[in-house]
Amino acid sequence: MDGIINVIKPMGMSSHQVVSFLRRLLKTRRVGHAGTLDPGAGGLLTVCVGQATKLVQFMAEYDKAYVAEMTLGISTSTQDAAGATEQVAEGFQITPKQLADALAAFRGDILQVPPMDSAVRAGGRRLYELSREGVTVARKPRQVRISTIHVNKVWNEFEDVLTLGSRVLLYVECSKGTYIRTLCHDVGAKLGVGAHLSFLSRVRSGPFTFQDAFTLEAIADLAARGDMRFLLPMTSALPHWAQVKVSPTAERRVRNGNAITPDDFVDVPRDLQVGDYVFLLELSGNVLAAGQIRYTGKLICQPIRVFVEG
Repeated sequence: MDGIINVIKPMGMSSHQVVSFLRRLLKTRRVGHAGTLDPGAGGLLTVCVGQATKLVQFMAEYDKAYVAEMTLGISTSTQDAAGATEQVAEGFQITPKQLADALAAFRGDILQVPPMDSAVRAGGRRLYELSREGVTVARKPRQVRISTIHVNKVWNEFEDVLTLGSRVLLYVECSKGTYIRTLCHDVGAKLGVGAHLSFLSRVRSGPFTFQDAFTLEAIADLAARGDMRFLLPMTSALPHWAQVKVSPTAERRVRNGNAITPDDFVDVPRDLQVGDYVFLLELSGNVLAAGQIRYTGKLICQPIRVFVEG
């Protein structure tokens, strides 16, 4: 059983718990996710099954999209609703233009300091482990990119200004490694009133969208009926890779991880360049391996992840 599952992770469940659930359901240990979600967050979690787990490293680079609710005027220890309240700002009034100007300052390449309650390592340990021991350490800022950030909706007591407790529903498209709770915290600091992330749902990861995902309940129901429509082909994980069929005489070399040449290609959907990644397929369409076009005195295609071994 090999393929990709788009899971709608419920809030309160860790990404590891989702993986454990699917391991038991599908009766296989080879299950892994391609980008974690905090337990308090919900939404799209892309899960790889069987041989597809060999593709996780290539999927980790995908941009993500989120719907996030930011609550103004309240700062917390974890930058989200799970933390203790650290500061409350009262008596302020933020206009829509002030909010728009603050958000605009975070578009493009920005620096973020990872929160203490995160999986980033410091001195060989996860930050969240140190945080649970009451230890705070200095963290180096990391560059991330916010390609899109805009307001979907605002809930506030007054129509023309935002005050303490006003909630702002944001849509954010960003690079991997972006902390949306840190983004909300930093926007609040920019406004001078503080803020925290009060709701988060991931709605896209690379080519995968929330609309095409399945709940765990739906997956369990379909699996019980032998309906595997939730299991997508491995090639769906990297749709920008060309799918190249190879000659039957070259299949054994691919299965053994040996390089082949363009003369072994039977069907090439587009021009390929040195450095391009491809899926190598049997004539029947079954995926043999992931490969890369290289030049070693001549053009070759080097298998880098073999799915059907010789």
